[in-house]
Amino acid sequence: MDRRTPRQPAAQESRIHAVGPRGRGAHRLIGDALRAAVPGDTVVIAPGRYEEAVVLERRVVLVADQGTGTVLLVAPAGAGPALTVQGPDCLVRSLDIEAADPGEPAVSVAPGAGLVLAHCTVRGGRVEVRGPDRAETDDDLADEHAGGDPDEGSSAVLLRHCRLEGARLAALRLSGGARVRAEDTVITTVDGTGAVLSGHARLDAVRLRLESTTGSGIRLRGRARLRLGDCVLHRTGRAGLLLEDRSRCAADGTRIEAAGAAGVQVTGSAGAELVDCRIGSAGASALVVQDEGRLTARGCTVREPAANGLLATGAARAELTDCRLDDCAFSALHLSGEAVGRLVDSRVRGGAEHGVHLAGRARAELVDCAVSGVTMAGVAVTEQASATVTGCRISEADTGVTVSSPAGSRIEHSTVTATVRSGLEVGPGAKAALTGNRVVDAGAAGILLDSGSEAVVEGGTVQGGAGSGLVVWTGARPVVSGLRIEAPGKNGVYFAQDAGGLLTSCDVVRSGFPALHLSAGAAPHLRRCRVLDCAEVLGGEEGAAPVFEECDLGAGPALAAPLPAAPGLPAGAPPLPAVPAAEVPVEPAEEHLDDLLDELATLVGLDRVKHDVHSMVKLMQAVRLREEAGLPAPPLSRHLVFAGNPGTGKTTVARLYGRLLKALGLLRRGHLVEVDRSALVGEYVGHTGPRTAAAFTRALGGVLFIDEAYSLVPAVGGGHDFGLEAVATLVKLMEDHRDDVVVIAAGYPADMARFIGSNPGLSSRFTRTLLFEDYAAADLVAIVEHQAQEHRYELTATARERLLHHFETVPRGAGFGNGRSARQTFQEMTERQAERMADLATPTPEQLTALEAEDLPLPA
Repeated sequence: MDRRTPRQPAAQESRIHAVGPRGRGAHRLIGDALRAAVPGDTVVIAPGRYEEAVVLERRVVLVADQGTGTVLLVAPAGAGPALTVQGPDCLVRSLDIEAADPGEPAVSVAPGAGLVLAHCTVRGGRVEVRGPDRAETDDDLADEHAGGDPDEGSSAVLLRHCRLEGARLAALRLSGGARVRAEDTVITTVDGTGAVLSGHARLDAVRLRLESTTGSGIRLRGRARLRLGDCVLHRTGRAGLLLEDRSRCAADGTRIEAAGAAGVQVTGSAGAELVDCRIGSAGASALVVQDEGRLTARGCTVREPAANGLLATGAARAELTDCRLDDCAFSALHLSGEAVGRLVDSRVRGGAEHGVHLAGRARAELVDCAVSGVTMAGVAVTEQASATVTGCRISEADTGVTVSSPAGSRIEHSTVTATVRSGLEVGPGAKAALTGNRVVDAGAAGILLDSGSEAVVEGGTVQGGAGSGLVVWTGARPVVSGLRIEAPGKNGVYFAQDAGGLLTSCDVVRSGFPALHLSAGAAPHLRRCRVLDCAEVLGGEEGAAPVFEECDLGAGPALAAPLPAAPGLPAGAPPLPAVPAAEVPVEPAEEHLDDLLDELATLVGLDRVKHDVHSMVKLMQAVRLREEAGLPAPPLSRHLVFAGNPGTGKTTVARLYGRLLKALGLLRRGHLVEVDRSALVGEYVGHTGPRTAAAFTRALGGVLFIDEAYSLVPAVGGGHDFGLEAVATLVKLMEDHRDDVVVIAAGYPADMARFIGSNPGLSSRFTRTLLFEDYAAADLVAIVEHQAQEHRYELTATARERLLHHFETVPRGAGFGNGRSARQTFQEMTERQAERMADLATPTPEQLTALEAEDLPLPA
């Protein structure tokens, strides 16, 4: 008996099967080679077109013999997918695969199968990966919260360096428990959605580029999961990312550009986490969170959406950290319903509406954020919403923060600067606590507490501003402590009719009007308050009943009796108030006339204006020579009308005109004081005259430049508009100080005639109009080049040529800003160039300074 161990059969080596239309030893069809293959074999395909439906039932390799673009696999009509994968661990490389119908699968992967698709192009049909359907269990929910993978063993596909194009309905469809990873893959030109995930499907995409779809870019349904890294979604017909049901998405370093609807839309109870992503030029709101959706974003940028930067409705939750939202067409953040939002260390810049708008019963927390340049309020809290704003900076908004909700909001340790109207407003019936805030240079009231409001003000300062520091309106009774009001343009505190409240340990310093204005019926209680360095302490109306307790009003002991009636203003124009010493400008240095004329000549365009200014200079030189010779001077009005559209250089020429008159010895100082309606017209009866006089006083010895002067005159009827009072005051002051000031009224050409015709005194004083024509395209290019030189950039020849074409074709409607538009174009070019440079590892100095044609703004 042979006791030796039986010999084990040797492992079978993999074989290569050749496929070609001709050639000895080669299969004519791919299917023939596959039927001859065993697991682990390789099928090598010669160049050519193969019209057959290929099925991979076992682990094989399918590869084009001569590489990408040489083998085309086309499904016969009615035969199903060109490639069906049923076996595990299959590899297909360098094939072009085409479906018979663009609405059907070109590649289909069955449940439990596995495929690596590398360097392949799939056109005219989708890649479909189906995983096993499974019912949701409690274990699935536990895996979800623990970060586990409940779909282990499901269909698995790797797409590497592939291109999917020309499909209808969807280019990539994952269902059931399918798991797909896509690396360096392109999905393009889809009549439908780029990728659709449903069930428990998962897609992990790295450096995916998806573009030109008529539907959404990627749509998730059920409990699908998506992970994006360094991907680009461009020109989707609808949402860039659409998450529904209980799906989840995590995106890192991904760009979503020019989506036809939302950039990212989260509905149902879905959730999205975005890190270092950019969402630009969305056709609707950039980020939309609805129903019970959740969204977190860190380090993300939203730019120029057609609606909101973030829109949260229903019971949605959204948190943005270290994000930037620029130039939104609606409010940058809008929360309504029961939505809850949190914004931390983020910035809102520019926008056609509010920076943050809360409505319904929404709640939001803003921490260490900045809002600037929005057309409406920096933060607006309306209906039954509430907000907590801490350590934020709001500037150049219409209003800083306005609260009109009774739900109760807190504004703490924040700074509001340079608002068109009030810095902080608590509206009628609203409730708010204002703690430790700083309001600087508000265009109207620093803090406005409206009728019936419930407000508590603790600490903080109001500095400068054109209006009163604190306005307590009819019926309001706030509790204010530790507030310092310094150098307001009007009253320190204005108490309207029947207003009251308790003010404790508050200071009013250097107010432009009486420190305290008390209207009839006002009955505030002031305890340990001080009035410092104010020309007048008290003003108001008969019938006020204030109570002063241990107050220092800067003029003797504290008062405890009602105020007498305030004296009325004298008839005619108000007297000119003295300018405080701290506000007197330093005398400018002497300048030579020839140098100033050379500076005028260097301005871009404006040939007609330059000619007119030269003529006036010669006339004024002749006037001065006649006066020096003891001859009577001809009648001469130095006041001018500057008629032109925005951005045509009116302010620049006005400033230079004052310096020219100073050099001619016709003005003492030649400085420019620029004002508009808000600087001249008061908010209350009796305030316009003194306000206009104060502005006029600052201009003595120089030029008073009134921008949009026609806004002082109502377009229809006069009524009781305070602007007409400002005009009458100006006429009187121009007569009284005819030799010590020049007034330039500026505005749209079509509206300036209405301004001149509003008062007979204006037509006799404004006898000369300078017309500022719109800049030609070549002039706008020159402005951009000048900006570039100042900031050490240089336009390439191609960029210069394209820029000229851009300005020749850009619409010149109401929003066109001439020189301002040119400067905005330069800014946008530098931003786009910076984005290009960020993609380069080590850009050269030449690259860092060059502005290329691709940096030009995209066509509107």
